[in-house]
Parts: sequence; structure tokens; C-alpha cells
Amino acid sequence: MSKVQGGMKCVKYLLFVFNFIFWLSGSLVLAVGLWLRFDPDTTNLLDENNAPEHFFIAVYILIGAGGVMMLVGFFGCFGAVRESQCLLGSFFACLLVIFGAEVAAGVFGFLNKDKIIQDVQKYYQSAMEISNGTAITSMYHKVLECCGTESSRPPDLCTDDSHVKNCDKAIEDFFKEKLFIIGYVGIGIAGIMIIGMIFSMVLCCAIRNSREVI
Repeated sequence: MSKVQGGMKCVKYLLFVFNFIFWLSGSLVLAVGLWLRFDPDTTNLLDENNAPEHFFIAVYILIGAGGVMMLVGFFGCFGAVRESQCLLGSFFACLLVIFGAEVAAGVFGFLNKDKIIQDVQKYYQSAMEISNGTAITSMYHKVLECCGTESSRPPDLCTDDSHVKNCDKAIEDFFKEKLFIIGYVGIGIAGIMIIGMIFSMVLCCAIRNSREVI
């Protein structure tokens, strides 16, 4: 029985340490999500009324998952210390839900990468074609250091001293970098959560077995 108790204490402390790391990871995910949402460059490019919203959908999933991770990490620490099967079971269920959200954010970012980039490119091209789109195109030129597209370089927008890089390529490079951050963060944290689910189930089983022995 002492070996069972000793093993249970070991798992309990491991789960407590894991949950503290998990809480810190949630803080990191939340910070990354907020940075992606309020990054001045991204905000300037996509904050107009008719701008594509697909990119921000993945960002909002990341922000929500990060906030819930912080909350769940706190309750996971409490459940481990109290050795409560109910709290540990709830912790496992919450991890499973967040795991799904994180994977969804990562998969959404990777699968919709081309569509998001194409939508933003079309948005820029349509802004070049309308008379009141000068403010939008100017913002793209300033943020991305580009001008025009591969097939169109309007002389009224792109002067001789304008940036040589075309905006289609600049938009692709910019959003690929952002979407890879979303994908890697989502999948990386999902891997950490798998470890947490294993720890919580092991501790839950150890608690049940020790009570049966008693």
C-alpha cells in the first residue's frame, strides 16, 4: 500500500507541475493570439469593413483556447492537490475540448492558408480598381513595402521610386508567416495537452485503486 501511495504522490506532484506549465502555456497562447489580432501591421491591412475575416477566425480560436487553458490549468492544480476524481475527470474533459479547439485552429490555418491569401490579394486588387480605394492601397504599400501586382502597376499609385516588389507576393509572404505561427502554436500546445490527459487519467486511476485497497 505504501508503494501505491508513493506512486500516487509522485503522479500528483507531476500533474501539479504540469498544470503550472500548462497555465504558463495558456498565457503564452493568449499572448500570441492577442499579438496576432492587434499587431499594427495586420490590423492596418484587415480592419476595413469589407476586408476578409478568415484570418481572424483562426486568431479568435487561439485567443479563446489560451484563456480557457489558463483557467483549466488553475483548476487542474487544485484537483491534483485535493486528489479529487471529479475535478480530475472535469479537467480531462476540458483538456479534450481545448485539444479539439487547438487542433482546429492549427488545421484551419494550414488548410485555409491559400484561400486566406487569395482573398486578401483580391481585396487589394479590388481596392486598386475603385476610386475611393487609395487609402487602402496606400496602407498596403506602406506596411508591405510593395506596389501593384505582377500584371498591373497603375502609374497613379506606383511611381518610379515606388517599391519594386509586387503586392501579390508581399501579401503571400506576410500571411504565410502569420498562419504558420497559428498552426505551429496550435499543434504544439495540443501535444502538451495529450501529456496532461495521460497524467490526469493515471492519477484518477491511482486514487480509485488506493481507495479500493483501503
